[in-house]
Amino acid sequence: MPFIDCKLNVDITKQQEAELKDEFGKAISLIPGKSESWLMVNIQPKCSLYFRGSNEEPIAFVSVTVYGKPNPTAYDALTARFNTILSRIAGIEQMYVSYSETSNFGYNGSNF
Repeated sequence: MPFIDCKLNVDITKQQEAELKDEFGKAISLIPGKSESWLMVNIQPKCSLYFRGSNEEPIAFVSVTVYGKPNPTAYDALTARFNTILSRIAGIEQMYVSYSETSNFGYNGSNF
């Protein structure tokens, strides 16, 4: 039940959006027990993101919510992969990545 929420301060094409979604789907497997089959992704281009008081440079904020408590070393690998993905597809080198773990996740009217 992972959720990846990606906000970008740049515009992207539908093709780039599809590429990001596909690459995020592959990358989530870096967290043991997680896969694209339960992944939800939100990609928001052209957000009003500012870093150090400016929005002149391409930047991103990626938030990942996962059910359970994965090993934190998986987060290191996933952060590096996000950097590679966003750099290659959207030209973004600077980003923050945030991780949240939850023991309560609802799906279709019930909770895990």
